[in-house]
Amino acid sequence: MLDDLDLRKLRYFVAVAEELNFIRAADRLHIAQPVLTRQIKALEKELGVELFARSTRGTELTPAGAGFVDDARAILRSAAAVQRRVRQAARGGSRLTVGFMPGILPTDLVRALRERIPDLAVEVVRTSWDDQVEMILDGRVDASFVRFPIDPSGLTVIPLYTESRVVVLSATHPLAARETVSILDLGPLDLLQDPAAVPEWRDSRSGSRERPRARTVEEKLEMVAGERGVVILPESTARFYTRPDVTHRLVADLPPHQVALAFEAGRNSVELRVMAQIAREQHPEPARRGMSWI
Repeated sequence: MLDDLDLRKLRYFVAVAEELNFIRAADRLHIAQPVLTRQIKALEKELGVELFARSTRGTELTPAGAGFVDDARAILRSAAAVQRRVRQAARGGSRLTVGFMPGILPTDLVRALRERIPDLAVEVVRTSWDDQVEMILDGRVDASFVRFPIDPSGLTVIPLYTESRVVVLSATHPLAARETVSILDLGPLDLLQDPAAVPEWRDSRSGSRERPRARTVEEKLEMVAGERGVVILPESTARFYTRPDVTHRLVADLPPHQVALAFEAGRNSVELRVMAQIAREQHPEPARRGMSWI
């Protein structure tokens, strides 16, 4: 029965689904491979379906397994979030953790929040492109300033403001001599970030050549300075991380970049309601443009 699912077995399933190899998954989980195999078989028996197809060619997800991966991850995130909130409640006092992406300054909102709820303890945590939504859904942060594009599933999202996007180049790159560039100008260059962060660039390219990738802003700028490629960033992020060997130029034909406040849908605490109200007061411009609160 679905209501009898064991979270441990779900963690085991997700590990095998990500590794597609029982030995590697067992090493990652620090358990013996036969134990992992037995637990997966038990989970398959409980669900009444095969999750993996095993053959001499390796391990693959069955259609049922592939469809179950996202649900399993969501259950594990939800369980982790509940555990964190219970532990926080046991410590006593009112506490809120606010995440923020590079280049975004949460200071004004946090200050206003503390003024309106004086006994509230507020902590801030820097997030990244890879984990900005994950940290909300698994409870590591209660709310977060996020940068689009994101998957809004399971979130309440409040649009705040938009800003221009720029390309960050080596200071000696020929395009650095221009005031603005176009997305077509960047076509021959390597993008040093997840293409999903810049869908316009991704959609303008053809082919699937493997390209260098960096995760943090600092890593990206180091690779740009080494003339390995370029990154496209919100202007505030590029200005915040200045260094003499890189420069940035406006990409004139990219639409503005959206910044929003997000928290888990269904949560309705006083603190989150006050935070949402402050966000709307501090950034009323989206409402005047006719943007809707999501």
